[in-house]
Amino acid sequence: MLYMTASCAIFAAQDGISRHLAENISVYMIVMVRFWVFGALALAWAARTSGGFRAAITSAYPGLQFLRALIMIAEICVIMFSFVKLGLIATHAVFICYPLIIAALSVPILGEKVGWRRWLAIFVGFIGVLVIINPGSGVLSFWTLVPLAAALMFAVYSVLTRYVAQGDSASVSFFWTGVLGAILITPFGIMHWGPVSGEEAIWLGALCVLAIAGHWMLIKAYDTADASSIQPFAYLQFPFVSIVGLLVFSEALSVNVIVGAAIVVGAGLFTLWRERVRRLAALKS
Repeated sequence: MLYMTASCAIFAAQDGISRHLAENISVYMIVMVRFWVFGALALAWAARTSGGFRAAITSAYPGLQFLRALIMIAEICVIMFSFVKLGLIATHAVFICYPLIIAALSVPILGEKVGWRRWLAIFVGFIGVLVIINPGSGVLSFWTLVPLAAALMFAVYSVLTRYVAQGDSASVSFFWTGVLGAILITPFGIMHWGPVSGEEAIWLGALCVLAIAGHWMLIKAYDTADASSIQPFAYLQFPFVSIVGLLVFSEALSVNVIVGAAIVVGAGLFTLWRERVRRLAALKS
């Protein structure tokens, strides 16, 4: 629980730095630098694991691994654009619905069974998203739907990660995401390359360090405890990122965002609880 809480706090700080940098530097350039570090880490990891690079690159699902890397790159770019246009709070208030999308997509992609209670929770969760977006306010725009698109992409990425886990180890998926992601984003980053001040270079370095630290904490969390018991703590990222948005960027926390986020989180926690109940029942049987 402490590892997951720490990772959420680190990711919130990372998102704050991402928003700060994206106001002056190209998003594609920022993501490229991040994935260069990610790719280097994946290469170093592969070199130290049994079988080396040959084992890391050998995948039972190369096409899906390529698609995972592509979706991850697109999702990070999209959510960073949303940070600048909508702010951290509004973006994450909608983005936290991704566990509900994962539950819905697990039926057609993974063949899992979702009972009526979880379908009801998914429906209630998306009512919460509508409360946040507030389509009846007359100010609904393209950008208000962008974090929802990011949540959908991250959910597809997560479901595909679970699917390829049937034939590929975690180290293989880590290698493909890091190395292939760096290859895919580099042309866009180079096309949008621009001058970077000394201060911005320091922030870029801090962003990369936080990304590594956050993912290390996340890996340790899943290594130490059962996923279903610690996943609810992932929702702590929203209050953490709200603190960053309020104190650093002077963002507003409106009533509809608070109410909608509470509905989404409540529905998500119920979905996670029902999934845990289902797994325990399957183990007993």
